[in-house]
Amino acid sequence: MEAKYQIGQKVVIKQFKAKSPSARDSAIGQYAGQSGTVTDYYWLSPTRGEVFYIYTVKIGSAQKEIVLHEDEIKADNARVH
Repeated sequence: MEAKYQIGQKVVIKQFKAKSPSARDSAIGQYAGQSGTVTDYYWLSPTRGEVFYIYTVKIGSAQKEIVLHEDEIKADNARVH
């Protein structure tokens, strides 16, 4: 399985609508709806045959870097030319 997002791609941090958000959801919730740029990504394989990706994304004017799971972001289609 290949990475869904590539370095340099614009993405938007998803809004979570869980009834009881986890501590992680609460921590990234402050960034929900903001767009950023993928600066790196890594794959993890916790069990044989299972692979998932995490992404480093720079957001905001301060260019803060945060790490997000693939299901926490979506392509920023408004910024695709």
